[in-house]
Amino acid sequence: MSALFGVIFHFIGGFASGSFYIPYKKVKGWAWESYWIVGGIFSWLIVPPLAAYLTIPNYTDIIRQTDGGILWLTYMFGTLWGIGGLTYGLGVRYLGVSLGSSIILGISMVFGSLLPSIYFDFFPAEGKDTFTMLVTSSWGQMVLLGIAICIVGIFLCGKAGVMKEKELDKASKDSTSNEFKIGLGLLVSVISGVLSACFNFGLEAGKPMAEAANQIWKTVNPGEGEFLFQNNVTYVVVLWGGLTTNFIWCMILNFRNKTFKNYTDAKTPILKNVAFSALAGITWFLQFFFYGMGESRLGNGPSSWILHMAFIILIANVWGIVLSEWKGVSRKTYTTIIGGILTIVVSVLVVGYGNSLK
Repeated sequence: MSALFGVIFHFIGGFASGSFYIPYKKVKGWAWESYWIVGGIFSWLIVPPLAAYLTIPNYTDIIRQTDGGILWLTYMFGTLWGIGGLTYGLGVRYLGVSLGSSIILGISMVFGSLLPSIYFDFFPAEGKDTFTMLVTSSWGQMVLLGIAICIVGIFLCGKAGVMKEKELDKASKDSTSNEFKIGLGLLVSVISGVLSACFNFGLEAGKPMAEAANQIWKTVNPGEGEFLFQNNVTYVVVLWGGLTTNFIWCMILNFRNKTFKNYTDAKTPILKNVAFSALAGITWFLQFFFYGMGESRLGNGPSSWILHMAFIILIANVWGIVLSEWKGVSRKTYTTIIGGILTIVVSVLVVGYGNSLK
């Protein structure tokens, strides 16, 4: 039952992540960097401390009492993750949405799920799943099978994206061909995928803070299992890093593109733009709010990150179908994207089953 709730929480988080960009489409008259940083201030600065305050009494004391080296490492992984998020846009630009997203999220899924386990093979820690444990146990082998199936699903989604691009009319091809750069796109996507996985590394680095919150909760609530919201204190520090990277880049773009005026331009619906950006930012944060709940039920081994990334890919592609992004493609292309989505669903079920055996 714990594993089932873990999968459900990860689905809700994946739904939030796969849907957060929709409110941004309602922003009018603002440049990308303007609405992105406004939403980001809610995502990375306002909402995380609020969530921690509402769920973890005296969470600031936990941060203050944490070793400075742990805080710095957690923050730095957040900074690297922020760079991964920024290069995500370049990967999508050079490869297209379907192909770029599938490659980046797929790489992030594999690196984010497996590297910590490999690390703990060399530096064992109590309660941490090692890669050896995955390979030698029935539950671990099932999780690895789920990874393999998910990679197949990602490949199918990416293939459908390439097929869709080939089916564009000649005028569309001519207008976008100069943007499609397979070599540069793959390089940027690999960098983005690896750095995006740093969020999971940041959670591992900041785990002592989550464990402190968990222990405090267990003392007050003996015999009630693991604390659902223990990661909320870690998010505060990780997302400081993400805010740093994104804030610096957006300010550079505001200066270069002369878009600082967006924030005070009376010709635009300022309040509505802020509201929609805030909604997008809050929705974005909810992915990790529920990720933390799912992780508390499954453990921060490979399964949680796999499920999180798989659900994001799944929801993003489903939204693509709902919003008619695949309208007009051939039956073969449509069948391929549906096949990719269903394959990812199967991978989620396999990983969930593997965790139930643990």
